[in-house]
Amino acid sequence: MRQHHTYTPAVKDLAYTFGGVAPVASLHSGDVLTVFTEDCFGGAVTTIDDLPSRVCTFPYLNPLTGPFLVEGAEPGDTLAIHFRSIVPARAIGVSSTFPHAGALTSTTHTATLQPPLQERVWLYEIDTDAAVVRYRARNSDFVADLPLDAMHGTVGVAPPAFQARSSLTSDTHGGNMDTPELRAGTTVYLGVNVHGAMLSLGDGHARQGPGEVSGVAVEVAMTTTIALEVIKNVPTRWPRIESDDAVMSVGCARPLEDAFRISQHDLVTWTADLTGLDTLDAYQLVAQAGTALVGNVCDPNYTMLAALPKHLLPDPTTVYGGVHQRLRHVPVPAPVVG
Repeated sequence: MRQHHTYTPAVKDLAYTFGGVAPVASLHSGDVLTVFTEDCFGGAVTTIDDLPSRVCTFPYLNPLTGPFLVEGAEPGDTLAIHFRSIVPARAIGVSSTFPHAGALTSTTHTATLQPPLQERVWLYEIDTDAAVVRYRARNSDFVADLPLDAMHGTVGVAPPAFQARSSLTSDTHGGNMDTPELRAGTTVYLGVNVHGAMLSLGDGHARQGPGEVSGVAVEVAMTTTIALEVIKNVPTRWPRIESDDAVMSVGCARPLEDAFRISQHDLVTWTADLTGLDTLDAYQLVAQAGTALVGNVCDPNYTMLAALPKHLLPDPTTVYGGVHQRLRHVPVPAPVVG
């Protein structure tokens, strides 16, 4: 029977890796879970004077809620995670620049002889009723209301081969993909690598521009409700996302062109499976009708998405056996603590 669990982690129970962490709770396929996730700074940045380099301790950044062991999930299966709701848990979001992070500065792996960027913090007022995020410039009176578009930058399962991967990076297991497409109403598909999948999530963003160019979105703690389903004996090599309108393949790598190729390759082969087209016909369809969406260009691995409109599929309800539609509309039972 479907159950609705709730979980709020203590600070000591936050995780910082995918893999190598004992589960905090067990769930079953079909369950619903409501969780609190902390922001990427662990809630330590609350004023413009709280520079992350002073109030945060590396590597304790980007904390995760979880992992959750999903009973019956085994290697070779796929775990479907549907985001029913993602709601900011605080009225203030935080963003910043870092001296050696982001797409427009030198980093440890892109070394240039130039002064580091100034570290600066911005606070954003979040009005959930009006669905806006208020930007205020630091050195002028400029103010702009931006649409609230809550999403999770980080969601993933334990990687294969007994690995423990930092919550700051992404790969085949998911992780810190930082794509705005991980919003409420979407389903993410992750290949299961270990018994129980070991699902974790965090890194809530009130909004984020494609690329997460400065290295930091509008970071905020979230209260998030997800619905789960284990798809037996169906492997998924790279993360995939399904919305009401599109199917999307995710690629994570450096350089960015390799992330692009991974996402396009996966979408072409997936499209061939969904349409019955041969590989080259599917390649042509994706080349002319697909879109390339940028996740992040600032993390240890960059993220690209390849997307195809679902109206081009002969029967969109056959995607993963119709899991997206099923989880989108399933009744959510009253919660039980645990």
